[in-house]
Amino acid sequence: MIDLPPDSPRAVLVHINFRSGQFTEELDEFLELVASSGVSAVDTITCSKDVPHSRYFIGEGKVDDIRQSITAHAADLVIFNHAITPAQERNLEQALDCRVIDRVELILDIFAQRARSYEGKLQVELAQLQHLSTRLIRGWTHLERQKGGIGLRGPGETQLETDRRLIGKRIKNINNRLQKVRSQRQQSAKQRTGSSTPVISLVGYTNVGKSTLFNRLSGADVYAADKLFATLDPTLRRFTIPPATDVILTDTVGFIRHIPHDLIEAFHATLEETRHSDLLLHVIDAGDPDRHAHVEQVNEVIQQIGAAHVPQIEVYNKIDQQDLPARVETDDRGLPHRVWISAQSGQGLEMLYDSMRTYLADRIERHRLNLPATAGKLRAKLFDIGVVENEQLTDQGGWLMDVYIETPRLYRLCNESGLPDVELQL
Repeated sequence: MIDLPPDSPRAVLVHINFRSGQFTEELDEFLELVASSGVSAVDTITCSKDVPHSRYFIGEGKVDDIRQSITAHAADLVIFNHAITPAQERNLEQALDCRVIDRVELILDIFAQRARSYEGKLQVELAQLQHLSTRLIRGWTHLERQKGGIGLRGPGETQLETDRRLIGKRIKNINNRLQKVRSQRQQSAKQRTGSSTPVISLVGYTNVGKSTLFNRLSGADVYAADKLFATLDPTLRRFTIPPATDVILTDTVGFIRHIPHDLIEAFHATLEETRHSDLLLHVIDAGDPDRHAHVEQVNEVIQQIGAAHVPQIEVYNKIDQQDLPARVETDDRGLPHRVWISAQSGQGLEMLYDSMRTYLADRIERHRLNLPATAGKLRAKLFDIGVVENEQLTDQGGWLMDVYIETPRLYRLCNESGLPDVELQL
């Protein structure tokens, strides 16, 4: 439970159980999100519907219930556990005479509170501005809107146009700054690609213990807390898998159900750390009753950012809270697939070390590449790092090459050479 100060904003929460799975969200997760944002929930209004109401998202009768709750609890705002349209948000604010935000705005606010690095703050501001740009009209409904032609437009419309221009300029400015940061990040990624040190990334749903495991493995002191999105900024540390396997470990932002599209876009450069990894440790809360749905959500985001090709080990964490034994489960190939551990107590860590060593030892595979004549840069790089076994010229002036290299590393080299669709054969 998160302790909130007495002067925290007071909110009425609205959660709808849709009979259609398309709009379904989890109430428990919603309550955690609200608490993590520093807002005090004074009332929760729930109902069931088949589909959202076109004007208010929720039924008109429930709008009256919300209005009464706002008055009874002296609430400062209303938060919906769903993504609502700008028009619905505006209609609700007019009907309730109270500020209304949706699930997307709530998550953006939490991200804004958690960002610490320069890049993280820029990414969050970009996502907020992109979201705000669709809702600008809300802030100026108190201004008169005169009807007429040239010279008769009201001050509200003029102010709206001015704000749109200012936001557009700010978005462009942030994108330019982020491009510089991304160039630096890509340069660092290239250096890691050229080295023989494998990269392991921690991924998982928010609040499953990723940062705790990161600290346990690497000896770092990354902030970890029992709340959603405790850490946002990616962290990299070198550490040694006993007895002598050096790796680079990265901790990434936690994922969440229906993560806002603007956030995925804004954090794309950060999430690329995952795509450039040799192995993913997919951390899962062993005691979470919704863990299977959360695993699907994380894998969906991994697919979106182009990291589906990276092998992963599912790490079931917090077994000490469930009185479960540490163990390893293997897949059809005999490779470790699931490892049950406790990052807090250290149970099962030796099993996790063994599993990581197994993947890293088997990561070098034989590939046959059919390179076009334009792939001279990639060909030179493969010879430079000494992974080419033999080579033949093709009738088209390209090269047919047999190479021994880690699959994720080969994908990275192909992408960096501008050949993401090169023909790869295992």
